[in-house]
Amino acid sequence: MNVHHVTEYTYDASVEWAHHAACLAPRDTPWQRVTGWRLNIDPLPDGWGVEGLELDEGTLMRHLRRDPWGNRHLSFGHARVHERLVVDSRFEATLTERPAADPTRGPAWEAVAASLRYRAGRALQEADEFALASTYAAPDDALAAYARRAFTPDRTLAAGGLSLMHQIHGELRYLPHSTTVATRAADALAQRSGVCQDFAHVFIAACRSLGLAARYVSGYLLTRPPPGQPKLVGADASHAWAELWCPEQGWLALDPTNDVCAGLDHVTLAWGRDYADVAPLRGVLRGGGVATLRVGVTVEPVAP
Repeated sequence: MNVHHVTEYTYDASVEWAHHAACLAPRDTPWQRVTGWRLNIDPLPDGWGVEGLELDEGTLMRHLRRDPWGNRHLSFGHARVHERLVVDSRFEATLTERPAADPTRGPAWEAVAASLRYRAGRALQEADEFALASTYAAPDDALAAYARRAFTPDRTLAAGGLSLMHQIHGELRYLPHSTTVATRAADALAQRSGVCQDFAHVFIAACRSLGLAARYVSGYLLTRPPPGQPKLVGADASHAWAELWCPEQGWLALDPTNDVCAGLDHVTLAWGRDYADVAPLRGVLRGGGVATLRVGVTVEPVAP
């Protein structure tokens, strides 16, 4: 897959000073190999080189830092006046099939939840922190009641996760502009609408409300599907889905927006506790007035 992601801010007043953080460096996984990542920023960040020249990989590597989950974040700033910011990311991703989620395999969800509870002397597990509350995906009673409709007594964890994915897809309306990047899972569930970020947050917070571990994945979808296949919702912008920890099968990648398991149409960018950990681009600035945001994403198969 060739991936191209452009973010452009146009300001109606001059920006005097700005500092930004980007989570746009794609990661390799057992099912994804990334090559040729290039990032261009206009205007060029302070101290990064000569204006007009493409950033080389060495320059990018010097400004990247890894977070606790292995994602690479980039920090950059401008101390000169500008009226526009463009961040342009490109890379190629080679995908292979993930193992399909098997609803017949694995322990009951109650046993998995019990294994994630804190006990003195228990060794920490990778999944432990993803069972805890986070900014946008905090457990509550309403989310727990919603989750129990899918996670019925003694049901396998994988079966419950697939059922919750179907439930969210069927009962929440995909409605652009009905939420913001600051909307929490409980609010999205209460209004029964949102976008892919909200669908993922509802899934994650519902699972955490039962003591299960789930994480947020940011990424992209194939823009134009093969002939005869429907276009997935969210294919023209960055996308988000969830992964549920299953001891027998690993992280089960579930996309409640489209009611599918993540597969060859899903390109992984980063993962964390929720959107706050992996926002593609955020910043603080002085000046700027009202900003107009344009985001464009294209994901296409590599030409033979």
